[in-house]
Amino acid sequence: MRGRFAPYIVGLGLVAMALLMVPFIVWALFEGAAAGFIVAAVCSALVGAGLVGVGSSRVDPTRREALLAVLLLWLLVPLFGAVPYVVSGGMSPINAIFESTSGFTATGATALSDFGALSRSLFMWRSLTQWIGGIGIIVLFIAVFPQLAIAGRQLFFAEAPGPTEERLTPRLRNTANAVLIVYVGLTVLCTLAYWLAGMSFYNAVAHAFTTIAASGFSPEPLSFIGFNPTIAWIAVVFMILAGANFALQYRVLMSRRPFDLFRDAEFRVYIGILLVATTLLVFALRGEYSFVDALRHAAFQALSIMTTTGYASADFAAWPRQAEAVLLVLMFIGGSAGSAAGGVKVMRWLIISRNTAREVRRALHPRAVAPVRVGNRVISEDVLRSVSAFIFLFIGLFVLTTLILVWFGADFTTAFTASIACVGNVGPGLGAVGPLASFADLHPVSRVVLSFGMYAGRLEVVTVFVLVNRDFWILPRRGPISRGG
Repeated sequence: MRGRFAPYIVGLGLVAMALLMVPFIVWALFEGAAAGFIVAAVCSALVGAGLVGVGSSRVDPTRREALLAVLLLWLLVPLFGAVPYVVSGGMSPINAIFESTSGFTATGATALSDFGALSRSLFMWRSLTQWIGGIGIIVLFIAVFPQLAIAGRQLFFAEAPGPTEERLTPRLRNTANAVLIVYVGLTVLCTLAYWLAGMSFYNAVAHAFTTIAASGFSPEPLSFIGFNPTIAWIAVVFMILAGANFALQYRVLMSRRPFDLFRDAEFRVYIGILLVATTLLVFALRGEYSFVDALRHAAFQALSIMTTTGYASADFAAWPRQAEAVLLVLMFIGGSAGSAAGGVKVMRWLIISRNTAREVRRALHPRAVAPVRVGNRVISEDVLRSVSAFIFLFIGLFVLTTLILVWFGADFTTAFTASIACVGNVGPGLGAVGPLASFADLHPVSRVVLSFGMYAGRLEVVTVFVLVNRDFWILPRRGPISRGG
């Protein structure tokens, strides 16, 4: 049975995507743009069925095989998902892969320069890919397919290797269901709120998908700039929730004590950073807008960038340098662990800051025993090492990506912000990749590199860099299978 689990999971993902395209085929038939969905669905179904046929779910995979399954799944699903953009949208293969990867990784960076080239069904597909990417393909699998109950734990932690993933219930499938309940519930509420505030139902659904996924694709070329202020404030509320820990929200929902949110150390810091950033932006924008408008744009953009949603209520690339500096800092922070948001995450910065404070104290008291605490939780040395490794690899990938973009002709501002926007799954940057611009004008090699950055960023970097470890490619000898891979 060794080696058959990864093909099964990847095949299952491709078959599921083919089935997901069926309603889009029906919709696109009325628009005369169904060819792309038909080709993608047929190819995905054939390859997926073949992989399922040679694979098996009746195994408890090693860590190595679980990692391989997740890495291949997140690579192949965007590749097949790019087919409709090429066939029906007229995009080049590189731009289509960039767009699809940005969708499934919930990044929101776009290579689309002509919004009139895509049909409404293709725009909705674009939004749905972000909704799927926001919660995670594996979380959906564990919730929907009971046969993955045994192997689900290895897959779950391979896809989401952050510092605070936890089981809410004794069974992992129940945990996935709990997260899905919060995710779907917020999506429904967000759709209704947008619709009642004046959006068309089509726009309300498309924007709810990308708001709750903290991803930022919009069918509108001007993002939120053309909508009324009430809709912007509704987006602010739901972006806060999308960037907060879903597990924490589920516990609060079950206990019916909303103020328990503020007992969580990460949530308090998350809200505190947003309040400080909003205040700084209001001061930076006081000469550009009235106080009310400055407050709205400040709160909206602080949330949009920090939670990696990537919407725009204004062309912030034209804002004063002080405002741009605040937004740039927020790009490196990210939302809460266990949320739909990307980036480094508030929890990791909390852990790093507490560990740094401990090392400063140890300079004075080298024999002191001082555990690192976040709230009531003692952070283990294993977690400290994993967080340090993540930060090192994240910064290293960001720097390397920036250098490559500059090498291929991008100015430094564009290269710097495009790199963090993609590796951190933020979406828009500054310069030539600002909120109203497109990544399509970057060199093709730059777009390929940024696509890899989005892929690595969504899988939180460490999982992807396992591939460069020679031990990953040395298979264990046959005999008793080690659970550690």
